[in-house]
Amino acid sequence: MEYRQLGNSGLRVPVLSFGTATFGGGNEFFKAWGSTEVSEATRMVNLCLDAGVNLFDTSNVYSNGVAEEILGKAIVGKRDEVLISTKATFPMSDKVNDYGSARIHLINACEDSLKRLNTDHIDIYHMHGFDAKTPIDETLKTLENLVQSGKVRYIACSNFSGWHLMKSLSVSERYGWSKYIAHQAYYSLVNRDFEWELMPLGIDQNIGTIVWSPLASGMLSGKYRRDQPPPENARVAQGGSPVPGDTIDNERLYKIVDVLEEVAEETGKTIAQVSLNWLLQRPTIANIIVGARNEEQLKQNLGAVGWNLTVEQVKKLDKVSEVYPAYPYWHQRQFPMLNADPKLYKGL
Repeated sequence: MEYRQLGNSGLRVPVLSFGTATFGGGNEFFKAWGSTEVSEATRMVNLCLDAGVNLFDTSNVYSNGVAEEILGKAIVGKRDEVLISTKATFPMSDKVNDYGSARIHLINACEDSLKRLNTDHIDIYHMHGFDAKTPIDETLKTLENLVQSGKVRYIACSNFSGWHLMKSLSVSERYGWSKYIAHQAYYSLVNRDFEWELMPLGIDQNIGTIVWSPLASGMLSGKYRRDQPPPENARVAQGGSPVPGDTIDNERLYKIVDVLEEVAEETGKTIAQVSLNWLLQRPTIANIIVGARNEEQLKQNLGAVGWNLTVEQVKKLDKVSEVYPAYPYWHQRQFPMLNADPKLYKGL
């Protein structure tokens, strides 16, 4: 297993982590993702550790806390071997202060996560989304207090826009508080929006990227082919959906899958493994979260590392998945000599 430095920190993480959104299936939304219980979760944790994957990603909102509980039970006796990443921000109940990134919610949310995970500290604590109604300095001061108390080791964010992240870094720097070291973001061959602003920001500010939904809700798993319905066991067929907000151009998807299949044949790997390996060649990517409903899917995903696509194979995938960027990024691409990293802009 390859390990990479996570942003501007001393923390080293494996390039793959295991996502636990499939644990529990505590409501209709998450049932479509999976319903892994403690016994199978424990076997998956052991499989991951045997492969060198020691980072496990969860959230308090996954099945309303059930995923954290199951992960906590699955790592009993192994806490010193694993890194835990969890998140807060989204609503946990109908109570008026049971959501967001305000001090009152974050302190309670952190304590609740610690209890469910049966641990005394969280290794990476993410703000799951940006709370525009809470002052940024209140959020960051609360996180600094959690770090100073030893309950949180590192802080990170998820699903922020560029100005959200940049302003947060500025506030932390102004007061000498802990900074976000990573941004957990959606990125895949199907959706490359991350490249226009967030990737250059990550390069400039040394923010590591942790990728969620790298297979675009299974669209890049190899199960979706031209003129074929999705298989019955696919998430979409079971009531799930592609990532919200994604406008899927089926013809573009099929063209990408066609090239993925071509590269898969050249490498002897699966379409999913090629999709994941492509991401590992991108700037700022420190870690990719892989999920699995069962042990076989997990073993398949673990096969995405230990090898690399060739430069030519990467170029083929870049070309077929390229999308013309929104303004002002298309304008900036006309003048790569003005950008901090011209090679980056030329290649995107």
